[in-house]
Amino acid sequence: MSGLNPIRLKRRILTFDRRIREARMVAKALKSRHHPILAHVIPMRRCNLSCTYCNEYDDFSKPVPAALMKHRIELLGALGTSTVTLSGGEPLLHPQLDEIIHCIRGQGMLADLITNGYLLTPERILKLNHAGLDHLQISIDNVLPDEVSKKSLRVLDRKLQWLAEYAEFDVNVNSVLGSTIRNPDDALTIACRAREIGFQSTVGLIHDGSGQLRQLDEHQRTIFRAISNLPTPFYNSVLYRRFYENLAQGRPNDWHCRAGSRYLYICEDGLVHYCSQQRGYPGIPLEEYTRVNLDHEYHTVKSCAPYCTIPCVQRVAMVDEFRERPREALVRFFPVYERGEKTSSDLPTAIRLLTWLFLPPNQHNWRHRLTGIFTRAALLCLRIK
Repeated sequence: MSGLNPIRLKRRILTFDRRIREARMVAKALKSRHHPILAHVIPMRRCNLSCTYCNEYDDFSKPVPAALMKHRIELLGALGTSTVTLSGGEPLLHPQLDEIIHCIRGQGMLADLITNGYLLTPERILKLNHAGLDHLQISIDNVLPDEVSKKSLRVLDRKLQWLAEYAEFDVNVNSVLGSTIRNPDDALTIACRAREIGFQSTVGLIHDGSGQLRQLDEHQRTIFRAISNLPTPFYNSVLYRRFYENLAQGRPNDWHCRAGSRYLYICEDGLVHYCSQQRGYPGIPLEEYTRVNLDHEYHTVKSCAPYCTIPCVQRVAMVDEFRERPREALVRFFPVYERGEKTSSDLPTAIRLLTWLFLPPNQHNWRHRLTGIFTRAALLCLRIK
């Protein structure tokens, strides 16, 4: 009789610990709006590739010094930030990236990484494990490389296999749809390959230089529907329903962007921006960014929001939609259509159970006291003050 694979056992233990910390992040965000949920930090603007649709890289910048990066991580920790995502450029080019990841974890924050994957090797993956990385997203644009993008499945499939074999962190494979992608069917092929290996997959919509939608044609919309109908964690399916179904049809979304408050983008110069596509606003040094700024930007209306395609900002906003108007948010997240109108919600079993446990009924009765007890117990277990 074969024993339990020690690598798989370690992965399960680490995954369980990660889910607890993710639950703590969500509970903290629902309890209070006065801290960033996610900060996107750039340690390296230079990239080893030059995808023609990308406006987030150069070919000459030096890495941000590790000591300065650690200082910025500590400042984000002082603001109460829950998660830090490192990207670029290509963050794996940074020679002290592992130290930066370790610093993020030392601040009690989740550590995420977005990469093109070219520099991944078994040895590099093991170093990321040791540093404490929680999530990695690898971006793949096509099946075969072309003049638009070299991030192809043919080149990166071996990297995916190494990740499946060695990674102790969560892996998501992101593909894209949009006008500059020659073969839209590639996105579905990439998504199916990711699921086959055992990874999550997402699809993004290519945007212009201000983060705005580039409308999909009918074939691209068909591919998008096929990908969104694949089995996926509920938080991804909710994102698709809440934002991407409208965007795929060229329709605006009605939502309040919380960039500059619940989501921060920290460029290589240490300035706080709304997002990668709205650099310059507010453009305040992180050292000078305070809770007053967080509160101001929480309420600021962003004119770019209706056609925005930046998913990390949208995910963060969904937390506050639920926190402020939970029942209305559930109807938006899990709609049932009657005569073309959203009328009620068809909740998954797990969400229905959580709603019963933690969401007080409209009418005051015995369940108000019960949900209060469950809420206090959950916050205590998750060590949320």
